[in-house]
Amino acid sequence: MRLPVRLSHRVLAPVMASTLLVAGLTGCTSGAGSGGGTLVIGADLNNSSSVDTAYARALQLRIDQINASGRLGDRKLTLRTQDNRSDPTSSLRNISTFASDPNVVAIVAGSCDECTVGAAKTIDDKQIPTIALARADEVTTPVSARRFVFKLGPNSSDSAATLVAELRRAAVANVAVLYSDDLYGRGGDKALAAELQKTSIVVKSSAAVKPAATDISQEIGTLTAGKPAALLVLAGPDQASLAATSAKAAGFTGKIYFDAAAAGEQFIAPAAAAAMDNATMVFTQVLAIDDVLATTPAKAARKQWFRDYTSRYGDYSGVASFGADAADLIADAVARAGSDRGRIRDILETSQIDGLSGPIRLTPDNHSGLMPQALTLLVARSGRWRLAS
Repeated sequence: MRLPVRLSHRVLAPVMASTLLVAGLTGCTSGAGSGGGTLVIGADLNNSSSVDTAYARALQLRIDQINASGRLGDRKLTLRTQDNRSDPTSSLRNISTFASDPNVVAIVAGSCDECTVGAAKTIDDKQIPTIALARADEVTTPVSARRFVFKLGPNSSDSAATLVAELRRAAVANVAVLYSDDLYGRGGDKALAAELQKTSIVVKSSAAVKPAATDISQEIGTLTAGKPAALLVLAGPDQASLAATSAKAAGFTGKIYFDAAAAGEQFIAPAAAAAMDNATMVFTQVLAIDDVLATTPAKAARKQWFRDYTSRYGDYSGVASFGADAADLIADAVARAGSDRGRIRDILETSQIDGLSGPIRLTPDNHSGLMPQALTLLVARSGRWRLAS
């Protein structure tokens, strides 16, 4: 087992405890029909990714909470992580290893879209229930070839629809678009184009950047040279921040909009705070949970999760709720099916919960569970994200 190298010392203690527990499982884990035992959730993550580090933290915290609650009776869950380095070959090897271990009841896959898509056939062939936290629509489509793969997180079409609705409300006449040159970015750009075609908003220019690029000033300079009314950014949190600072350096004075892929920490890095001030992002309420009133049990649970996560780790990552919801969905299935992977899959396929990230509805025809109603608009103000209204 390899631990995420970027985890803090506060994370290492519970993960190390889980590691020791896993090491002693041989011959002790219960079968599908027995009452007790320790069952493993495998996590295929990129240890050097800030997003996947947040997933690892969330999974560990939620598993600790599930075990402490007693909701699984005399069963316990434990987390085992493997580093995929965002490499599809490494990811496939990790997933195959997890699938071959009868102690592993399900897998949670991290942010690497290409990894999960590349492993989809193996996941189905080996019949190992997998919840992906990757973003691309191809992760769960077509469903006929993804029977054992499920996804949590915003869909490109839903994110694009929310973003374009706001552009129309703000009477934005024209835009420039920057997107990451990967499965998610290309899919997001296509979904955005489809939504914009329903309006009179003109796309003045667009550009793709490699997902690992650390200098995008040339692309931003080209996009902003035409003085668009708004710059739309479809990229991960690091590149979203870089796009904002590059646009400010280029003298861009228009509005900046981010899709849901840009979500990262609640507090914006000081170096980017000024450039991102008043930028708008599509995401769930949890990143601005201080602005949310606990008027329902679900909202109260989200606020408590936010407090629990920040208490353990010192800050909050917007994507953490997806990891926690993945653990909850697996735990609910294990409570009913034990270690029977086929039954776990069947239960996941019809799961409906008011999750920590928002309402989640999975069906045989739709394996991407986050509902459009979970998305809202956030605005960057004074170095942190707030609800837009």
